[in-house]
Amino acid sequence: MRLSKSLKLAVNILMHSKLRSWLTIIGIVIGIAAVVAIVSIGEGMQQNVESRLGGLGADIITIAPGGGRASAGFREGPPGERGTTTTSTEAKNLTKKDVLVLQSIAGVKFIQGTVSGQGEVYYLGEKATISIEGVDPLIWKEMTTSELESGRFLGASDYNVVVVGSSIAKNTFKQPLVVNRMITIEGKAFKIVGILQESGSLGGDDRKIIMPIQAARDTLNDVGEEEFDSIIIKAENADDIEEIIADAEQQLLIARHLTESKKDFRISSTKSMQETILDVTQTMSLFLESIAAVSLLVGSVGIANTLFTSVLEKTREIGIMKSIGAKNSDIMMIFLLNSAIVGLVGGLLGICLGTVISSLLPLLGMRLMGMGGEMTTVITPLLLLYAVLLAIGIGIAAGVIPAYRASKLKPVDALRYE
Repeated sequence: MRLSKSLKLAVNILMHSKLRSWLTIIGIVIGIAAVVAIVSIGEGMQQNVESRLGGLGADIITIAPGGGRASAGFREGPPGERGTTTTSTEAKNLTKKDVLVLQSIAGVKFIQGTVSGQGEVYYLGEKATISIEGVDPLIWKEMTTSELESGRFLGASDYNVVVVGSSIAKNTFKQPLVVNRMITIEGKAFKIVGILQESGSLGGDDRKIIMPIQAARDTLNDVGEEEFDSIIIKAENADDIEEIIADAEQQLLIARHLTESKKDFRISSTKSMQETILDVTQTMSLFLESIAAVSLLVGSVGIANTLFTSVLEKTREIGIMKSIGAKNSDIMMIFLLNSAIVGLVGGLLGICLGTVISSLLPLLGMRLMGMGGEMTTVITPLLLLYAVLLAIGIGIAAGVIPAYRASKLKPVDALRYE
């Protein structure tokens, strides 16, 4: 029997049981739509995380005070009131000596110490408490991943000048901060020489005011002349991050006369943070996809049930076809094509529904969760192709047993069936 004839008979079976077929197709539609929507959410989450963490630079290592083993203890308080907290080895600030030690590590391209704190900022009669960061002007320009929206970066001879993050410039005061305007920080006047573009990256410079480190030492309270709040390292190659971290830890332990158990500093990198968060998002996506797979399982059971019923209804027709020369393979092909068509139609409709849901989810997420448009979904042509093939594959897999049983019916028994 020709394939075209088998296809025609398969469609004929489908058309003569419209209600049952459409109920079966709906099961596939829901499953495929769920898969498309959930996978698009997972892809969007991963891209969002990559873009946000990528704004920090995969080749950046940050060293900060604090570390050691935590231990349980009692916090001090009013008489009769006790509670538990965690304490760690007393943290000592990083110093210029630590910077010199780290400069000798192979693979370090740039290194700088930074100081930071909160400062009272006045602008056109308004006051706000803003994060201030003091940096080495020349090195910061080479290390930062932020782009300028207007103005320039800090220069070597700058002192009473600042570069302002996008969010601070636009959202902190009633009047936006612009280049060449003056602001007052802790009673000292500073000129704005640059406004940074919005990066949206986690831990970026959007909500900071950047100034030369010496100006920060002279302006902020509790900032020593020889100490740093953090040391930032830019690696020559992002692939060498793990080796540089290991070397930096070892060198600092030796220079600061510490053991591993009494370590008073911590080292982190954007790359390791990115890998950790991506692992979490992938796990979440896998969990959600497994939930969507349940819908597909229900749909496949519906297809099998529909085909079993169709075999029973068409038993006499199967007997007639076999009696006039139809082979077992012809009968099996007809019912497999029937199940494949059900999967194809369900898959195409599921893709349409899943695409619509995926397009609406960012708006829904922004409205319900206050995400400010940060939720994104990504639908790729490859995802749509996989969805169609998955639907067809499920249809065929669900139809194998009913089709096989139909093909094994004996003509005499089939013709006698009432």
